[in-house]
Amino acid sequence: MNRVEIYTTAWCGYCRRAKNLLESKGVAYEEIRVDAEPARRAEMLERSEGRRTVPQIFIDGRGIGGCDDLFELERRGELDKLLGTE
Repeated sequence: MNRVEIYTTAWCGYCRRAKNLLESKGVAYEEIRVDAEPARRAEMLERSEGRRTVPQIFIDGRGIGGCDDLFELERRGELDKLLGTE
């Protein structure tokens, strides 16, 4: 299974949706809370090419975008391959 990292905040509904999808697939992920660790926001901005919204999701080091992007990959049947779970 590929490494999954997700930048989040505690109050973000989109973050909860993305984490719920990953959890429903049995995927472990590293959550990086930019509200609890403000210095990590700069890291997120650099890695995501300036995207400021959360969540920002990375699979095996590759930025895939946010919650809507994650669900679009699932809808197209491409998420499991990216996650390395198929």
